[in-house]
Amino acid sequence: DVERSRGLGDVYKRQLVMLAFLAVFPNLLGMIVLPTPFGFKFHLFQILIFLAAILYGKWGGALSGAMGSVYTATALGNPYIIAGNVILGFFTGVFAKRTKVVFAALGAYAIQVPWLYFTDLLVGMPEAVVRGVIVALLFSNIVWALIAGLVFKRIRNLIQ
Repeated sequence: DVERSRGLGDVYKRQLVMLAFLAVFPNLLGMIVLPTPFGFKFHLFQILIFLAAILYGKWGGALSGAMGSVYTATALGNPYIIAGNVILGFFTGVFAKRTKVVFAALGAYAIQVPWLYFTDLLVGMPEAVVRGVIVALLFSNIVWALIAGLVFKRIRNLIQ
């Protein structure tokens, strides 16, 4: 029993460390934005929000979205980004129980888009720029959700 409970403790520690990583590390990835030949920029931090949502459910996704967006929100002077990524993480976690990750992320993004649209306008972004951001995020969300779907089993095995 002692070894079994010690093993469970190790599992919980690994899970806690992984959740903390998925909540904080998106800030570092938020510093990296890649330009594309199509004129929009490719964001990297969503993959960790999606992984947190898949591994820890809606609240893990929401936590990763909130904590992982602080740098980007601060750098862009747009505090609404944090709530938008909470929406993305939370609903990805909700939908990931029922469907593939890419469809869960797209469903969550569909819920996030109205928030994104109106709050970006609220902070003074021109509508044409907001539309470009929406398209860019759509593409990066698809790519990162597909990758998250491919790697999450390996990560889950590491923490169990």
